[in-house]
Amino acid sequence: MEKAIVVVDEIYGFLPGGALACIHSEEAVANTKEFIEKHPGVPVLFICDHHPSDHCSFAAQGGPWPPHCVAGTREAEIHDDLLPFVQEELTFYKGCDPAQEQYSGFDGRNEAGQSLDEVLQLLGTEVVYVVGIATEYCVRNTAEDLLRAGFKVTVVEDCLGWVDTEGHKKTLPELKSEGIKIQ
Repeated sequence: MEKAIVVVDEIYGFLPGGALACIHSEEAVANTKEFIEKHPGVPVLFICDHHPSDHCSFAAQGGPWPPHCVAGTREAEIHDDLLPFVQEELTFYKGCDPAQEQYSGFDGRNEAGQSLDEVLQLLGTEVVYVVGIATEYCVRNTAEDLLRAGFKVTVVEDCLGWVDTEGHKKTLPELKSEGIKIQ
């Protein structure tokens, strides 16, 4: 059974010092690095928030968030500790359209224009481990889309960061009730 690891938004905008620093984000990165190292040979795919400076999700445009993860800034970069695992063809950028909010990694595209789903299918993936930031938003939406696409999905709990502790605690059992394994 072919496996893959999907790393969602472990980028500087969601880490301490970032505009949307999330709870448990530093631990999420450290635990993700360890998880990847324990699964040698398993493809690692990265999802990255990558916004234009006038993105619709930003407060100045009427959205709920402060400007974050703007393309071309440090905030939009994958954490340095994870760079040894990054391959450009396995890195997907979402939130690039200024008029569209995109939480799911399924909305992203790699530099070749391929979607996460397309690349996972090409890799022959059946089982996907999802890690990343934030549980209640991009992790949830990505995991749910993976499940809808027919993958067996496991969310790795100690590799998560979150916006709000109550939201995180509420999301995990909801994902489990949908058929997503929590590990």
